Amino acid sequence: MNTKPYRPYQGSGHWGGAVLLMGVLLLAAALLMFLLAPFSLQKFAAFPAAAGLFAVLYGLTARCSLSTGRLLRRVLLLLLALAVIGFSALEAVVMAGARSEIAQGEGAPEVMVIFGCQVKPEGPSELLRDRLDTALAYLEDHPDMTVVVSGGQGPDEPMSEAQCMYDYLTAHGVDGGRIVLEDRSSSTWENIRYTLELFQNGTVEPTGKILAVSNGFHLSRIRLLWSREWEGTYTLSTLAAPSSHLPSRLSMYLREPLALAKSWLLDR
Repeated sequence: MNTKPYRPYQGSGHWGGAVLLMGVLLLAAALLMFLLAPFSLQKFAAFPAAAGLFAVLYGLTARCSLSTGRLLRRVLLLLLALAVIGFSALEAVVMAGARSEIAQGEGAPEVMVIFGCQVKPEGPSELLRDRLDTALAYLEDHPDMTVVVSGGQGPDEPMSEAQCMYDYLTAHGVDGGRIVLEDRSSSTWENIRYTLELFQNGTVEPTGKILAVSNGFHLSRIRLLWSREWEGTYTLSTLAAPSSHLPSRLSMYLREPLALAKSWLLDR
């Protein structure tokens, strides 16, 4: 009885080893990024980690027989295609929500909530300054609004985001007596939870007419989490700040679809 001997994919040793090495290097880079990069950048280690894992798995298929290796590569490519489609769909949701929607009439906002972002040693980051300048422009025409500034202090920040926002707003003429600080949160989910506690305990006058201020890419997630946390009737208006710093804008539009998926699955 003749048996067909096992033969690995012809030429697999060359390309398989190269792809495997590339994957290992990407995983090592992701680990170093997670361990050594500033806290605000650590979350982006997920991208080289995912690419490295895919490359390692793809490279390992070269060690299989011709038919098995071909099948496994097709499966991996199919999974990659599904991941790209899913990411693109989430990106579309993020971009569709990146707009201002301000209720008029009886639903007009009564309390503004500004969501925090990174604070640098020299002051607010570019993205945070965009949010604050957008809020200031709105407050010029609505000077009597109560303002909640929401954001705690990260390990690489010189002060809480709430305190930084308070200092910036008061330096630009906003009455400090109208600003309430929420300085415990470390995520968008906590921004919303701890802000709602201010309404519930009477620190801020209870109202369901809120104006959420953040960069446009952030607003879809804010709407999702607000609807999940708030009980009862409310009107959530949104004010979309621009993202004037191009590298920050590009990185956030890459990160936000993953953050949206994470919030939908886990933040509850």
